[in-house]
Amino acid sequence: GLACYRDLITFVADRPGHDLRYAIDATKIERELGWTPDETFTSGMRKTVAWYLANESWWRQVLDGSYQGERLGLHA
Repeated sequence: GLACYRDLITFVADRPGHDLRYAIDATKIERELGWTPDETFTSGMRKTVAWYLANESWWRQVLDGSYQGERLGLHA
């Protein structure tokens, strides 16, 4: 019966990085709460690329290993 099949199931820890992708469907939150995202995929990508172009010194430090965790935009 069903009990013997349950005995055959072995649960294992998930492997880090095993998720291939996340596909978000925001229709439920839009329907139930009236929420819609401020950005489209295209506008978000444009802003992301613009940010990286404007902050080249930061990402170059990340790539060469010299970045020490300093936050951008914080000036004493």
